[in-house]
Amino acid sequence: MPYREFVSLVHKATARNYLERVNEVDKAVVAEVATQFGEAYWDGTRLQGYGGYRYDGRWRKVADAMIQAYDLKPGMRVLDVGSGKGFLLHDFKEACPGLELHGLEYSTYAIDKTMESVRSNITHGTAARLPWPDDYFDLVVSITTLHNLYNYDLWDALREMKRVSRGHKYLCVEAYRNEKEKVNLMYWQLTCRIFHTPAEWEAEFKLTDYTGDYEFIYFE
Repeated sequence: MPYREFVSLVHKATARNYLERVNEVDKAVVAEVATQFGEAYWDGTRLQGYGGYRYDGRWRKVADAMIQAYDLKPGMRVLDVGSGKGFLLHDFKEACPGLELHGLEYSTYAIDKTMESVRSNITHGTAARLPWPDDYFDLVVSITTLHNLYNYDLWDALREMKRVSRGHKYLCVEAYRNEKEKVNLMYWQLTCRIFHTPAEWEAEFKLTDYTGDYEFIYFE
C-alpha cells in the first residue's frame, strides 16, 4: 500500500487565508450551508467554499502522472469517486483517449455543472454504495472526498473501492501531523466529518482491508 503523491502537484499552488474563514463569517452557519454541496459551496465566495470552482487545466498534471504510474491504456476503466465538476475525468479523456471513464458524485449541483465532455459519464450517488459490479475497474480514485463521510460510511466506502477494483486504487484525504496543522484544518474545512492523523487513517485502512495507494493533504 504505497504512499503516492499526485494531488500534491497542485495542492500547494492554492493560497489559503485560514483566519479569514473564522474571523469574517460565522463559521458554523457557513459550514451548514456548505454541507449541502450546492451553489454556495462550489461557486459562491471563497468564504463559503471554492469561491468559483472553474476548470483551469491544473488537473492535467495529476491525470498524466496517474496514467504513467498505473500504465493506463485505451479500453481500461477508470472511476473517480467524488468527481465534482469532472475536471480530472476530462483531463483523463484528453490525455488518454479511449479510456472508459466513470464518475460518482453526490452533489446534484456539481453534476449539472460538470464539463460537457464527461457529463454523461457521471452517476449520482454515495461513495458508501457504488453501483458497479465486483472487479469492474482498472483504477478507482477518490480525491478529497472520503473525509466528508462519517466513520460508518467511510468504512463502507473503503470496502466499496476495493470491491469494484480489479486493479489499482488511490485515495487522497486531509490529515494533520501537529497542532498547527490541526488548527489550520479546523479553520479551513467546511465539510469534514473526520479529522485524523496519518496513523489514524492507516488504522482505518487496516480495519477495512483497504490495500490501495493513498496520499495525505496537509494545511501547513
